[in-house]
Amino acid sequence: MPKPSFVTPNAFQGSDIERVNAAIRAAAGTGTRVVIPRRNHTADGERDVWLLDSAILVPSDTTLELDNCHLKLSDRCRDNMIRSANCGRGITEIEPVRDIHIRGIGNVLLEGADHPRATGDSAKTLGKQTYGTDAGVEGESQTGDWRNIGILLAFVEGFRIENLRIKDSHCWAISLERCAFGTVRDVHFESSGSKMIDGKRERILNQDGLDLRQGCHDLTVDGITGHTGDDLVALTDIVGRTGGVAGSDTSTMVSAPICREGGADDIRNVLLTNIRGHCAGHHVVRFLNAGGLRIHDVVLNGLIDTSPADRPCKATIKIGDSNPAWGGVTPLGDTTRFTLSNIISASQHTILLAGSLTDSCLSNVVRRLPGEVITYESGRENVRNVQCSGLVRVGE
Repeated sequence: MPKPSFVTPNAFQGSDIERVNAAIRAAAGTGTRVVIPRRNHTADGERDVWLLDSAILVPSDTTLELDNCHLKLSDRCRDNMIRSANCGRGITEIEPVRDIHIRGIGNVLLEGADHPRATGDSAKTLGKQTYGTDAGVEGESQTGDWRNIGILLAFVEGFRIENLRIKDSHCWAISLERCAFGTVRDVHFESSGSKMIDGKRERILNQDGLDLRQGCHDLTVDGITGHTGDDLVALTDIVGRTGGVAGSDTSTMVSAPICREGGADDIRNVLLTNIRGHCAGHHVVRFLNAGGLRIHDVVLNGLIDTSPADRPCKATIKIGDSNPAWGGVTPLGDTTRFTLSNIISASQHTILLAGSLTDSCLSNVVRRLPGEVITYESGRENVRNVQCSGLVRVGE
């Protein structure tokens, strides 16, 4: 008998998440893809949504195909939508995995819960700064953490995430930690920093789109669109405030926000292309490193800032930060070898240099609003050997 070409959760019993993870386990190591279809054949009848009570766990050598389906976090879920299976709560030693492919076919939607138990990052308190039904609940963490992230991969090599729409994420929609040789392509984000819940607009903080964190390298990001409550795309390489234990629920990084020796945790060799979108008063693309961590060898080619006229983003691109909370301005050479080109800006600032930058090229940048194309917030003394050409202010 020929081997089936795919495994579907509709062939298994249990809750929606139990069936999805059972299908992944059945396909593990066989080369057979897992397909989640639009129609969910439950014991109580068919429906067009898959409710996730916990994360879909994806191991090495897995292709997860989402076929015109709708995945939604349930109100009981305090977990990711999808997570690489090598990491999680209490896993202090994360073993690398490889060859994970998450791809959408047709119209695919990943959506947050109607009543999220927790939102925001690990610096935000539930009920005071950001929404969460776990606010005040004894025995539950009262801050956000990595479980609020939509898709979370850690120590994964050789991966693809493509053709997805992610709506109302509980924190960052996608976060990659120490991942390499991968592609994120054609992902659309829909979040605004708040949500109507039971007739009241509730605040949901830290709704970034795509975040590349410590140690990410040799990545391609292409075709990011939409609007987010926080930065649309962020390359963030900072040492955390809460120590360095993987699997802790006190951090927004499951693999620990530390700085390994030898440049292993530098963000490097990243290609960003065809970005089109805006965010709720933050940055379309954010580069931030501190604490001895470096960002280098980055190409950004093609960015259209779609900020509405009545609520422009703070900056189309922000590099670094002088705020001591993030470690202050990085030493010259820690943020280096950037090529940023073909950019149209509608934000308060176009390129906001708030840290240091060396040995880089900025070209073909159009600013639609009055003001300078480059803002030297941290001072020109923190910029060295940066060549600029084709900088245009509309109407001049």
